[in-house]
Amino acid sequence: MMNQSKKYKLSAKGFTLVELMISLSVGLVLFAGVMAIFVGMRTTTAETSSYGELQENGRFAISVLTDDLMKQNYWGDYAGPITSQQINPVPAAPLNECVGGGLNNGTFPLPNVVSNFRTLWGQTVTNPNPMGCFNNANLGSDILQLKRVIARPLQILAGVPPVPVPVVNTVGNNFFLVANLNNGTIFPAGAVPAIDNSRVWQYQHHVYYVSNNFQGANPVPVLMQGQLTTTMVFAPIIDGIEMIRFMYGIDTNGSGSVNTFVSANPVLGVGGMNEALWDAGNILAVKIYVLARSIRPDNNYTNTSTYQLGNLPFTVNDNFRRLLFTSTVYLYNTAEDAW
Repeated sequence: MMNQSKKYKLSAKGFTLVELMISLSVGLVLFAGVMAIFVGMRTTTAETSSYGELQENGRFAISVLTDDLMKQNYWGDYAGPITSQQINPVPAAPLNECVGGGLNNGTFPLPNVVSNFRTLWGQTVTNPNPMGCFNNANLGSDILQLKRVIARPLQILAGVPPVPVPVVNTVGNNFFLVANLNNGTIFPAGAVPAIDNSRVWQYQHHVYYVSNNFQGANPVPVLMQGQLTTTMVFAPIIDGIEMIRFMYGIDTNGSGSVNTFVSANPVLGVGGMNEALWDAGNILAVKIYVLARSIRPDNNYTNTSTYQLGNLPFTVNDNFRRLLFTSTVYLYNTAEDAW
């Protein structure tokens, strides 16, 4: 009996206070290590996701702007300048028309105006409503305006006198260009004007700028696109685009190559585009700068970087991550070869 009781007492013996303290200390150390790994992985995942979003938004913006600039000033079969003498008649200005700087910089070429019709134009925003068709542009970013037709023709209107040219109707809330090599006309949807050996293209007038959309109380910069239907309509197309800027490659000596890149407006005492340069039609290339910004701030991150957008330094001091993207586009439709 004594032996059995002794064994029972030995087996019922618990942990001492020192052993409990050591066990708790070891457990806390292990738990702290696991938590540190978890927090580190979560932070890394958030940073990776944020930079991935910046890469996607910035590259998409570069792609959209590049594609539109490469097709700027494309007029189908028509090979001459866009003037009211060769492209005649033209319809009245659309509703909510965007009018840029210069004498002939609306949606359609104006009659009896000496100044060239500007199919490419831009400026740095100094007030929210610089073109009369929107009032929410962010100051300091650029506007880009361009005009062209969609590359794929809608119909072929075969016919050489005395064979009559068939009348074909267009549909949709858009404007169209019907033209041959020498002349044409712009018209709204409906019956196509009769022009020998001509084809029809949809007419486009695009405007790009940066504005703020609000997600709750958080302002989110977005790239806006204006597009011509029967009126100019605007919609956000890419979130997180804080600034766009363009440097225009100019041929100043008639060599056929770019001599210098200048911004739309003078900056820091350096000259920019002026009325003579816009009208000369010798812009051969455009450098695009796109600054993408994260949608939400990260209070564990401080950004005090300076981003160089062409000749414009842009310094920040906040909690947003950013990436700067750039691309150079050659304007294939600026110059024409004669054979």
